[in-house]
Amino acid sequence: MRRLCLAFVVLLVVVAGHVSPARAVVPIGDDGLHKPTWLQNTFLDLRDDLAEANAQHKRLMIIVEQRGCIYCKKMHEEIFPTPAIDKIIRDTYFVDQLNLWGDRQVTDFDGKVLPEKEMAVRWNVVFTPTMIFLPEQVPAGKTASQAAVMMMPGAFGKQTTLAMFTYIRDRVYLDGQRFQSYFAKHFQMDKSN
Repeated sequence: MRRLCLAFVVLLVVVAGHVSPARAVVPIGDDGLHKPTWLQNTFLDLRDDLAEANAQHKRLMIIVEQRGCIYCKKMHEEIFPTPAIDKIIRDTYFVDQLNLWGDRQVTDFDGKVLPEKEMAVRWNVVFTPTMIFLPEQVPAGKTASQAAVMMMPGAFGKQTTLAMFTYIRDRVYLDGQRFQSYFAKHFQMDKSN
């Protein structure tokens, strides 16, 4: 009986080592999009949201997603919950979420008001998720996509995502260093990127 119990414990340890890591449980809204607690609930007037982000000493980030997006799911369940990434989002970013097919009204920096789905077309967003990182000040007459310091379309691994959030937070782009060289210099490459 002792050997049987020992064999069972060994089997559990072996199986546990081959199980994929747990995924975070992130609530899904009525629109079918993940709703982490760090998302902002605003009237989607980007001028007001930028002012509020600045008042909180944060950077405005817009994330465009769609219902059923497997890459959005991966980001919300595997990448964003990583402690270092979750912390940098909460500490540094004021995040607006837009639905690629949504009808909520969005006011762009130039004053143009469109439903989410039309604003996504205006900004040439074709992949979800797409993260749009804005500067602290947007020049008059510019749209969010024209003013963006960086747009990150698609799902990426933990290190690439953390590197992008760090690159924007530290304003490395102001020194003229491209993201790819920053990533190669400061982040260890591995298969999960």
